[in-house]
Amino acid sequence: MKLYVGNLPFSADEETLKKFFEGYELSEVTIIKDKFSGRSKGFGFVTIDDDEAAKKAMEALNGKEMEGRQLKVSEAKPMKERS
Repeated sequence: MKLYVGNLPFSADEETLKKFFEGYELSEVTIIKDKFSGRSKGFGFVTIDDDEAAKKAMEALNGKEMEGRQLKVSEAKPMKERS
């Protein structure tokens, strides 16, 4: 299951996100970055292959703080087409 992780501190990188999800077997971690500046856009995605573990991660980590910011962890929704 792919999870959306929002309200990330701009200093967070993939390693920081991996540590935050320690104890859950992540198969993929991605921080979305601005294509021009390379800076984080403040959100990313993690993939946990076991759906039950992903649901537990959502419940346990949604609302937790990272560097003073309250994270939003939810199931990722498909990207909508832009016109």
